[in-house]
Amino acid sequence: MVPDQRAAPNQPPPLSDYNVFRSDAALVNALAGLAPSDAFETLDILGAMAGSAQAQDWAVQANAHPPLLRTHDRYGNRIDEVTYHPYYHELMAAAVQFGLHAAPWSSNAPAAHTVRAAKFYVWGQLEAGHGCPISMTYAAVPAIGAAPALACVWEPKLTAWCYDGELQFVTEKTSALCGMAMTEKQGGSDVRANTTRATPCGAGDWGQAYLLRGHKWFCSAPMSDAFLVLAQADQGLTCFLLPRVLADGSRNRMFIARLKDKLGNRSNASAEIEFDDAWAVRVGQPGCGLQTILEMVNFTRLDCINGSAALMRAGLAQAAHHATYRHAFGKALIEQPLMQNVIADLAIESEAAMRFLLRVAASVDRCARDPRELLIKRLGTAVGKYYVCKRAPAVVAEALECLGGNGYVEESGMPRLFCESPLNSIWEGSGNVNALDVFRLLTKQPDVLDAFRAEIEPSLNDPRIRAAAEDLFRRLRTGSEDQARVIAERTALLWQASLLYAAGDGTAADLFIASRLNGAWSGALGTLPAANALGYLARRAAPVENVEYTVQ
Repeated sequence: MVPDQRAAPNQPPPLSDYNVFRSDAALVNALAGLAPSDAFETLDILGAMAGSAQAQDWAVQANAHPPLLRTHDRYGNRIDEVTYHPYYHELMAAAVQFGLHAAPWSSNAPAAHTVRAAKFYVWGQLEAGHGCPISMTYAAVPAIGAAPALACVWEPKLTAWCYDGELQFVTEKTSALCGMAMTEKQGGSDVRANTTRATPCGAGDWGQAYLLRGHKWFCSAPMSDAFLVLAQADQGLTCFLLPRVLADGSRNRMFIARLKDKLGNRSNASAEIEFDDAWAVRVGQPGCGLQTILEMVNFTRLDCINGSAALMRAGLAQAAHHATYRHAFGKALIEQPLMQNVIADLAIESEAAMRFLLRVAASVDRCARDPRELLIKRLGTAVGKYYVCKRAPAVVAEALECLGGNGYVEESGMPRLFCESPLNSIWEGSGNVNALDVFRLLTKQPDVLDAFRAEIEPSLNDPRIRAAAEDLFRRLRTGSEDQARVIAERTALLWQASLLYAAGDGTAADLFIASRLNGAWSGALGTLPAANALGYLARRAAPVENVEYTVQ
């Protein structure tokens, strides 16, 4: 019998071969006052690539065929190599080609970090796993700056706009990537409990060298060219740069014990590693390793915010697209009042996360010339790392549910987004670590609290925002550490409401404020107050490049 070749009825077309950037009205509007015109041209090209069927296939195959560890070659020699699907390398090459890895550090453009954040946000909607080494390389450059002799060699390679996936000594490569290895099995987030030992072995062209013995419980992207590592020296916890390949071409004595079998992030290798007199060079002052590597951690945390915001937008785009074409009970889902409420709520949650991301990225651009922006960067990174990353699983789960059973099927791509969504809340310090960071910044550092007050001041004309601010400041005066999550959440919601208010789009701001700041919000999505703007917000969220937006 010949199978029926007719198209399945009432199914949406694939969301493919579309422009991820140009079809995102909220992002385009948010960048209007932040990015130069040439950035829009680049984002347009990147957005078309991110939405292409070819790149989508790269993402699917790189996750369907996760990396494999080869500890030995055919002759029994220890090689400790991880092999990836070829499409993983295509994703990496594209990310580096567009400067997602480290472009701002070699640029004098005033909005370099903001533009880079927007590009990471657009490209991150395609696939998240390969973003790990891209993000760590971005974060490593300022940390390595604490060792000028190292920076002279490594920074030009880390900031090069080409991808070189071969394992070679750094001077033989056209470009390089950097990873990080901090946590150990006995300590986790408490890196002061690390037991890896560092023994001095003489000075060289790059600085004071050491031999490292010990282990690391999590080392993502173990095929990177170098790693920033924490180990105990005689003076205390110290930061080191550990190259994967040594000057004579031999492999450093860093051994991969196994790869983690993870819930998501399948395209990216995460390893347990062991050091057996691995050669490394000190970065920063001895005994000051935590302060040195925190420079890197703060930038990777910024990318955790970015990755979570990107997952929210990717889920929202799929939900709005499905609802635009799927019909039930006589009309498209996106015309059904309750579905409009759900998608509109997803949309304002996504936009609030995206605008918060861009605000923190802008503070990175501005902090060199404005001391207050340095405080905003510090606080914003902790607030966003806690709250935006916490919201991603709820948002992606709700977006998946908009597709019904279709969303639960792997072919839809939604399960991959969902499995990815908890990671950024865990990586680089989980929720409690960041909530306590927010609490201590606001209660122990008056200059940070003053900077935050000034940040939200223009929005206090709205009595609802003013009341929420008064409530937060009252809690800060009397709060204790067991309330740190409440403080962090209320700070995030107040800040996001302020940003939406300042953006001048009264519809999104009004609904966000009315739902999130009234003290009775449960966190459930699709519970916005009744409003004529729900249909407008739902349709504006759909990834349709030529849609005309009107308020019903």
